[in-house]
Amino acid sequence: MTDTTSKESPAAPADRGRTTIADGVVEKIAGLAARDVVGVHAMGGGLARTFGAVRDRVPGGGKSVARGVKAEVGEVQTALDLEIVVDYGVAIADVTRAVRENVISAVERMTGLEVVEVNIAVSDVKLPDEEEDEPEQRLQ
Repeated sequence: MTDTTSKESPAAPADRGRTTIADGVVEKIAGLAARDVVGVHAMGGGLARTFGAVRDRVPGGGKSVARGVKAEVGEVQTALDLEIVVDYGVAIADVTRAVRENVISAVERMTGLEVVEVNIAVSDVKLPDEEEDEPEQRLQ
């Protein structure tokens, strides 16, 4: 007769090992979640948007969904800084509240990390008659 109560049972397969999530992964999730909010015109400051527009036009450059997002990721928590441009006429407090809620929900659901803070800087407002801050195309 064998006594199985004194032996330690091995950990469940899901508990064997460690998962790490890169800052860039959290930044992409947060960037997409922020862009989903009505009233967010763009992400990033003027210079970042200009460089991003140039990079978007380069073949293979692709759109940067993490533009305007900086994440610090620890083992179980993350903190985020976002820079956004809002559309003229929206209530900025309502937009930033919705961005914060959407970002926290998406990041926590997808990564399992606790979001301890989401700091949002509104760097500009997009006026209805303003043209986009994209450089002119040289080739047509």
